[in-house]
Amino acid sequence: EGPVEVVNKFCGNLWSATYDHSPLDVVAWHGNHTPYVYDLRRFNVIGTISYDHPDPSIFTVLTSPSDTPGLAGVDFVVFAPRWLVGEDTFRPPYFHRNVMSEYMGLIDGAYDAKADGFVPGGGSLHNMMSAHGPDRATFDRASAAELKPQKID
Repeated sequence: EGPVEVVNKFCGNLWSATYDHSPLDVVAWHGNHTPYVYDLRRFNVIGTISYDHPDPSIFTVLTSPSDTPGLAGVDFVVFAPRWLVGEDTFRPPYFHRNVMSEYMGLIDGAYDAKADGFVPGGGSLHNMMSAHGPDRATFDRASAAELKPQKID
């Protein structure tokens, strides 16, 4: 109830906005709060079988659209175990910027853009339009790798 201040850090600066309500309220919610259970290990992974690194949006399981076309409120993406087989391709996720903020968390397994990986429960946040990509050790290893089929578990 009442004014709520939301503070965000972007490009080394703190930005503040005050709302007359919580941004977490559920006004006009037409759904329900029934838990949804899905074994994410059963998610069918797709990817390239020729060349190039596909856009990570192909791993989206759930999305919450916004009023702006092409800009989701939240995307829930799963990088399930998969094969990397693209030829003449830098296989880890490429350096990029997004029009929306990206939070990544690891529940289990490996993430191919970090040489030491995330620990289960770990995560990273990349604010909108901030460049990010693989760490240096991953870049060096992938740039010199023999491009034979590789399983990511």
